This record gives sequence, C-alpha cells and structure tokens, in this order.
Amino acid sequence: MSQIDGLIKMVNEENEKRHSKKNITRVISVASGKGGVGKTNVSVNIAIAYSQLGKKVLLMDADLGLANVNILLGIIPNYTLYDVISNKKSLEEIIIKYKENLDIIPGASGFYQIADLSREEKDNLINSLNKLASYDIIIIDSGAGLSDNVLSFITASNEVIVVTNPEPTALTDAYGLVKAISLTSEETEIKIVVNMIKDIKQAKTVYKKLYDVCYKFLKVEIKNLGFVYEDEAVKASVKKQNPFILSYPDSKASQSIKHIVLRLEKLDHILENKKGIKNFLEKLFK
Repeated sequence: MSQIDGLIKMVNEENEKRHSKKNITRVISVASGKGGVGKTNVSVNIAIAYSQLGKKVLLMDADLGLANVNILLGIIPNYTLYDVISNKKSLEEIIIKYKENLDIIPGASGFYQIADLSREEKDNLINSLNKLASYDIIIIDSGAGLSDNVLSFITASNEVIVVTNPEPTALTDAYGLVKAISLTSEETEIKIVVNMIKDIKQAKTVYKKLYDVCYKFLKVEIKNLGFVYEDEAVKASVKKQNPFILSYPDSKASQSIKHIVLRLEKLDHILENKKGIKNFLEKLFK
C-alpha cells in the first residue's frame, strides 16, 4: 500500500466514525477561464475520489451550454436538469446512480441563462435542489468562461476550484476568472489546480506566477490546491469513457487527484451556519 493510499484509508476510517453526526453539505464549484484545460475531467475524478473516502457525493453538471460530464462517464441520460426546471420530472427521477456513494445530475446542454428563468421555473429548481442536503459533498462542474450562468454557480458556492494549465492563454483567462469572482463575491474561497504539468517545478512556477499577479492587481490571495500531471492515462480514459481514477488508479494523474482531495480535507474547513445547500440556493437566486 502506497503512502497516499494509507492516508486515504485513515481518512475513510475517520469518516466512518463521524458518519452518524449531522453535517452541513459542502458545495464546491469547479471552473476554468477557458475551455480545453481539463476542468470537467478534474471535476469527475475529484467526485469519484471523494466517494472512495466514504463520502456521499453528488456531481452536478452545471455547464448549461455544453454538458460534458455524461460523455466522460459514458452515460446517456434520459432526462436532464432542464426537465426539472420545466417541471416535467422530479429531481429524484433525473438523478443517475453512477457508483456507490456517487450520484450524477446530468447537465442541460444549450440551455439559457439562469437570469432568464421565470419565477415558477426558479421555484421549481430551488425546491428540487433543497432536497440535496442529504449529501456530504456536492461538486458542481460549472461552464468555462465568464458568463452569467458560470458566475452564478461559482459565487453561490463558498469554495471554487479554478483549473488552469501552463499555457499563457490559460493563465490569462484564469486571472480574468479570479478577477470576476473577486468583484462579484468577497466570501468565495478561490483555490487553484494546475493541470497537465510535466513536473513539480513547473507546477510551482505556474502557481506563483498566477498568485503574484492576482495579489498585485486584485489583492486576492489564491490558494494552491495542487496539480495534475500530464499523463497518457488521462487520454486513454477519455477514449474509454471511464474516468482515469477508475481505469488507471495507480497512474500519476490519479495520485494527483487523491492528493488534491486529501488537501481539501486537511484544510480544516469550518462549516459555519451561513454555508451549506441552503446558503448556496439563497446566493444563487438572490
């Protein structure tokens, strides 16, 4: 057993001890300044890694323009979030049981802005999402870019993971996203994951570059959550439509994801009364 797998076992055992206690749902959005940086892949594999810790996890595809979670998982959903909003189906009817401890809410591709929802449609969505308080963790795979939809989901969450990569354009767009988040919400904790890196030195360099510019021009301190190696296992798993943490659990990319989840847990995240699914909904539709 590797060192990281030993740590995961310890966290899992601790989680079982606390399972009977009432916890507030932790809502984490995963976002990126541009497409093509691996945001959805990171979202999917983090959700699976959390479920392997014994957490009850919901992965919500909130990319209302181009839903990709179901593609990476090899799922063809019969219904999506749009069917809930339009009051054609209940939330329970569209949720897909993917693995033990992991459920999926399929995204509504080509959908319109949250701001354009009617009062009835908003009420339908709020009433449905209120039922999600039974989950320990909700991972929201938001869209890429700076649309109103994306910022609505991000700033409604108390934590956001911004995924970027070493490319200059990706870093520029990540900075733009951090700026938009900071101007919209002062409460949201911004954490950075650098994807597709060749070595640790490169990861540290990329993070420091982004940290320095965010602090200098925005006075925002972003947190280093970790990195994911550039790995052939990632490409192979996409072709298989089976997440790499399941297809290649011992790969460098999978170990990276496990480190990220452990770091999320070791941040000693204090859940205050203002947080959880209720607060998420209040901020989403305020």
